[in-house]
Amino acid sequence: MLARTWRGVTTATDADAYQAYLEQTGLKNYRGTPGNLGAYCLRRVSDGRAEFLLVTLWESMDAIRRFAGASPEQAVFYPEDDRYLIDKDLHVTHYEVPFASVAGPLP
Repeated sequence: MLARTWRGVTTATDADAYQAYLEQTGLKNYRGTPGNLGAYCLRRVSDGRAEFLLVTLWESMDAIRRFAGASPEQAVFYPEDDRYLIDKDLHVTHYEVPFASVAGPLP
């Protein structure tokens, strides 16, 4: 299993709107891609900024390519991202997941 991480930042006032936008675009597309094993959106608001960390789990690099295309190291962006993002990673980071444990569904 592989994990793919990406980070982006909005203003704190745009955090809820951007999260809703993520759910309609990237998070929806992650979950709809064969080989996606999960998608997590982490959010932290501090000093007027909202940082988003997206962590997705994949069965293989081929599955990641089905989502990201031929250059899986590059971040995937959507038409309205620039409207919200004040800082963004242009590249993603991939990790092997040698161990994973889930206690149960999130509330």
